[in-house]
Amino acid sequence: MKIKSFEFNLRELAGSMGDFGTLFPLAIGYIAVCGLDPAGFLVMMGLANVATGLIYKLPMPIEPMKVLAVVAIAQHWTPSLIYASGFAMGIVWVLFAATGIIGRLAKITPRSVVRGIQATLGIILAVEALKMISTGWLLGVVAIVIVLVLRESRYAPAAVVLMLLGIGIVAFQGRLPSADLIRFTLPPFTGFSPKEVWDSLVRAGFAQIPLTITNATIATSALIGIYFPDRPVGVGKLSWNQGIMNLVLPFFGGMPMCHGSGGLAGQYYFGARTGGTNLFEGAIEIALGLFFAAAIAGLFAAFPTAIIGAMMFLVVIELTKFVRDVRPGRDLIPLVLTVAVSLLLNMAVGFAAGLAVHYAMEKW
Repeated sequence: MKIKSFEFNLRELAGSMGDFGTLFPLAIGYIAVCGLDPAGFLVMMGLANVATGLIYKLPMPIEPMKVLAVVAIAQHWTPSLIYASGFAMGIVWVLFAATGIIGRLAKITPRSVVRGIQATLGIILAVEALKMISTGWLLGVVAIVIVLVLRESRYAPAAVVLMLLGIGIVAFQGRLPSADLIRFTLPPFTGFSPKEVWDSLVRAGFAQIPLTITNATIATSALIGIYFPDRPVGVGKLSWNQGIMNLVLPFFGGMPMCHGSGGLAGQYYFGARTGGTNLFEGAIEIALGLFFAAAIAGLFAAFPTAIIGAMMFLVVIELTKFVRDVRPGRDLIPLVLTVAVSLLLNMAVGFAAGLAVHYAMEKW
């Protein structure tokens, strides 16, 4: 049976919302704390989704680079410094793709270490999900039940139902943005200095690189191989994609972006199977950016956190289930060490520790 490249149905629409759990909190921070222009943020993300969907014809998440986002929000970076950090990441990923560094890293990375990185991300997301659900336990439990009951529904997909439920709650609370905030807004032309490019690398960019290597590139490529074994996407292609979009989009208000195995797991869990998912998500983001830019920060902030947490918690289950394909015995040691060191220090050190113990055991 021929696999379709694009489908446009409720299942794909639900899948397009599957990674909102990781997008919403960082989007709110970027816009509300750092003052990023909502039109540029959303329209550039939407265009990246559309382009990626057309190129790969598969679900392919576009996400904020998490280390950069967390540091930028915590330190209240200026918008120009954020745009500079995206451009810096573009340079890094084009270099990694052009020199073949990313391909060599992928070849020497065993499955146990990849699964360790995925498990680490799952644990981190689980902690964050529980914090979000704790803001409204009853609503969070109801949201989880909705997901479990409607996950396979073709007529009322869980993610669509949860988005409508959240908007309904916002409306009931009287927190919907006023109609006078709905107006056409184009993304701005943005710029930054060479000094800001370097400063962004020193402050957080160099720390972001290992996470993007492991989770956004190697782990995403591995997960695509599991979900779509007849349509693999190599790490080189993902690196080129991340590089090019980050070289272009910061000049029009785009944030630093990457792929991510967590986002892909979320999209797939909620129904994504074709490139139609990216086209749906891209169209939603472009429409929000062009017509609702003035209202979007308030809407994001008002959306029930417990619903987003419930969606994220189910993504955790999807992301960590692949740990089961690691063989008991010696492969378990690099996996456990990768997770432990990543949680204690960071994913870069955890990745290196997992590699080191794997090859030390191979040698011995």
